[in-house]
Amino acid sequence: MDKKNAMRAGAVAAGTTLMMLLMSSPALALTRDDGDDPGPGLSAIDTIGLFVVAPLALFAVIAGLVMVLDKSKKQA
Repeated sequence: MDKKNAMRAGAVAAGTTLMMLLMSSPALALTRDDGDDPGPGLSAIDTIGLFVVAPLALFAVIAGLVMVLDKSKKQA
């Protein structure tokens, strides 16, 4: 691909990204809908536990089960 086509592709990609960012602005994010009940927020410890510790623990459990239940023969 020559330089002119690469510049054109980059400009189209940048323009498309900019338009999508502008069109999806969260301007109405603070407006509550009917029946909206957000509940209390999470603390920092709760957030780290939910989004870091829990996935790592789940990964460790699955990896451990795979290693324990592996039926392939061990190569010596």
